[in-house]
Amino acid sequence: MSKDIRIKKGLEIKLKGTAEKTLFDLPRTDMYAIKPTDFHGIIPKLTIRVGDKVKAGDILFYSKKNESIKFAATVSGEINAITRGAKRRILDISIKADAKDTFKDFGEKDPNKLDRKTIKKHLIEAGCFPYFKQRPYDVIADPNDLPKAIFISSFSTAPLAIDESFAMKDMQEAFQTGVNTITKLTNGKVHLSVDGRETNFFDKIENVEIHRVFGKHPAGNVGVQIAKIDPINQGERVWVINPQDVAIIGRLFLTGHYDTTRVIAIAGSEVENPRYFKTKQGVRIEKLHNQCVFSSAQEMRIINGDVLSGKWVRKNNFLGFYNTLISVIPEGNHYTFFGWMPFTQNKLLSMSRTFFSWLTPNKEYDLDTNMNGEPRAMVMTNEMEKVFPMDIYPMQLLKATLVSDIEKMEKLGIYEVAPEDFALIDFVSSSKVEAQTIIREGLDLMIKEVG
Repeated sequence: MSKDIRIKKGLEIKLKGTAEKTLFDLPRTDMYAIKPTDFHGIIPKLTIRVGDKVKAGDILFYSKKNESIKFAATVSGEINAITRGAKRRILDISIKADAKDTFKDFGEKDPNKLDRKTIKKHLIEAGCFPYFKQRPYDVIADPNDLPKAIFISSFSTAPLAIDESFAMKDMQEAFQTGVNTITKLTNGKVHLSVDGRETNFFDKIENVEIHRVFGKHPAGNVGVQIAKIDPINQGERVWVINPQDVAIIGRLFLTGHYDTTRVIAIAGSEVENPRYFKTKQGVRIEKLHNQCVFSSAQEMRIINGDVLSGKWVRKNNFLGFYNTLISVIPEGNHYTFFGWMPFTQNKLLSMSRTFFSWLTPNKEYDLDTNMNGEPRAMVMTNEMEKVFPMDIYPMQLLKATLVSDIEKMEKLGIYEVAPEDFALIDFVSSSKVEAQTIIREGLDLMIKEVG
């Protein structure tokens, strides 16, 4: 029997350009890449050179701090380039793909017949462990840890987010096998959160504890769900993993292949035909642009991920390791005369009643990236608390983090949060603070000082 969770605080941001629920196979492109910059805190140690031939599943690099965290090639082909940035930091490793993938054979296995040690070793050697992220700190999980629980959120409430139940309609067997696998990695429960507003195949998954979640964004954030189901205390570890990544693990055990096939969406008001595509992890965004024409009427911003917590990228960049969404919205490099006055920007969505957006709750907005104001002091307005559903004082935590007061940060709940939990605060706060950046720096400080 499922358990109901109702999130009362939050904000639903309805943007134009939601992807139409039609699935297309993206033609194979000539270039794919894996980006070490997608893995926070990882210093890569390369195992390949330019010109080397690799199979899908061959290890490209591992973490310098923890050699058991390995990263594998998503397609087979030839190492085309190793792009470096400032201080020779590796930005991406691109692979000139073969016409058809050749897989490294890891062998078909039944996870129900394997013990925890064998499963961990298998996941490490296939490069699958980076799919697990740990809380606290929102970093890749340490294979040597034993988490008290594992959490999967099968839906997202972020603007333009994909419908995972539609995207994964052909991955049900792989997902169930992946769930059977990860249950062996903890002595606790595997928690699966599903969208309470609909019924789909996630409701029938076995070997999990199902939670039906109702509410506005950020109800789909796994951090919010953890806080409601099994909060993290100091010294504890929980792991989180995305549903399509569970299916990748399932395919590894079903077929013996590291198959990174995933379904993604191209969405946003600047996309003429927003839709779903089946492709491989690390595909070049330019290939998606050619298949799903972007508007040329004005400048636009391409975002790897959702509009609240994704990263701004160029067309020649690659799909992020964890991403299943490319958002495209107008660039906000303009100034509105008397923008503070009512009716001058009636297209704006506002938490207050200034722009009368509360009169049309179902309206879809064509929002751009304009911040509509400059950074200013944080004052007590109660804006942050209205959209932050966790039992934490967000403004006080941000202030404690800004001054690096570790003791206060601990007391105010730094262990329970991740940057994405503060994405709505970035959107609604009139102070224009970069809350996600502040929290990320605070978590890095805790890793350094507390561990």
